[in-house]
Amino acid sequence: MPNFADFSKQISKFNPKTEVYSVGQILEIGDGICYVSGLPEAKYNELLEFPQNTYGLAFNLEKKRVGVIILGDWQYLKEGDEVKTTGQVLSIPVGEQLIGRVLDPLVRPLDDKETLEPKARLPIEKIAPGVVSRQSVDTPLQTGIKAIDSMIPIGRGQRELIIGDRKTGKTTITIDTIINQKNEDMICIYVAVGQKTSKVAQIVEKLKEFEALSYTIVVNASASDPASLQYLAPYSGCTIAEYFMEKGKDVLVIYDDLSKHAWAYRQLSLLLKRPSGREAFPGDIFYLHSRLLERACRLSDKHGGGSITALPIIETQAGDISAYIPTNVISITDGQIYLEPDLFFAGIRPAINAGISVSRVGGDAQIKAMKKVAGKLRLDIAQYTELAAFAQFTTDLDPATKKKVERGSRIREILKQAQDKPMAVSDQVIILWAATSGYLDDIPVNKVRKFEKEFLAFVKEGYPGIAKTIQKTKDLTDKTEEQLKEAVGGFKEIFIKENNLKAESEGETENKK
Repeated sequence: MPNFADFSKQISKFNPKTEVYSVGQILEIGDGICYVSGLPEAKYNELLEFPQNTYGLAFNLEKKRVGVIILGDWQYLKEGDEVKTTGQVLSIPVGEQLIGRVLDPLVRPLDDKETLEPKARLPIEKIAPGVVSRQSVDTPLQTGIKAIDSMIPIGRGQRELIIGDRKTGKTTITIDTIINQKNEDMICIYVAVGQKTSKVAQIVEKLKEFEALSYTIVVNASASDPASLQYLAPYSGCTIAEYFMEKGKDVLVIYDDLSKHAWAYRQLSLLLKRPSGREAFPGDIFYLHSRLLERACRLSDKHGGGSITALPIIETQAGDISAYIPTNVISITDGQIYLEPDLFFAGIRPAINAGISVSRVGGDAQIKAMKKVAGKLRLDIAQYTELAAFAQFTTDLDPATKKKVERGSRIREILKQAQDKPMAVSDQVIILWAATSGYLDDIPVNKVRKFEKEFLAFVKEGYPGIAKTIQKTKDLTDKTEEQLKEAVGGFKEIFIKENNLKAESEGETENKK
């Protein structure tokens, strides 16, 4: 006989739960998007649940159907499958556990490490902090690249665009900047959008090699991933950055690159039959990037004082910076670093065009010592660029013009920098001071790089107090300048003697006679 006492005990423990959700079905599906009927209450950007634990975002709200972008593999879904509303917007897990990991835009691990179980979640879309909760940008973010830190300074909380043709060194600049953040208490996030998986793997290996992965998070939506994940990747990276910013930390986010991000969004928009405009992009393409980049800022001390510095990358076609997407992003950001192919192929690397490149934060994001040497530097480079074109057509130059051309050519040589060799700001100040003060004017151009390397080693060994004073005071005092004059004077005698420079110049004079 059945034991009715046991049944009554089970019935008393039964706790019915009620779930309320709308149910629709797939009408059409293909290319990572689908149309769903029967969900009149679905909201824009609401998360929708498909069979086999697949999710999508409500993207187009039409009268009789909803256009949905599917997040992930859609090929096993079919017409007639059930679709449920969740009443939630898309959110991702965030936390300290993400540091040192390689993730996809939905924060699923792409490396071979253990699965993530962060406790906090944040919505992927968020309104940018208002003016009242921000403060001005005045703390430098040292990239370790002489040409940038001196002429196009970047501050913590700034948005500085890196723009140029493919294969001109855009990614190299950003990776060198990440490497230079070692011991700077900065968390870095590298967002790869539409890149080859092999390229991202190389970047991860380089970060490991320089011990930079210990403070870096890599978010990757590769070229082989669906357009929906490429569209979400920058917002995921920004959301992770906001978690750390709200805890009072400084974060550097690199979006590599927003051209491919715009292409992914255009693909989704065209598939959903949204009206297209210039270059077939939808009308809200400006909003796509403005709502992302406006989230980069420096919060006021009252709100924790954290910051997000954004370095978006845009790839131009044949140097056309007046195209639709480049002009959009230039107008959103606080300046741009333009990399010129002609300079790159001429061996001037980083191939930064100092005339077009600009930082709208300017000297506010520089230490005093750098500000003192950078003023002369920009002027010397501008004069050299203007005069060098005329100088190549004639040898008959007046002494003043010749002096400007000679100094400019040496400064340009000093601004060259090898890949993966970021330089401490104190070393930058020392060598740029020597160049702008005219101490390199009589050094042959082909010996300038050698002079730089040996002079910095000489100062480090014989005058260690100079670099320490610059790092501590952030200034170039009269006393420090006197020590530099003494150091450069002593070193030049040794350098000229060791390299037989006087003998060479005498030989040239004899030949001329």
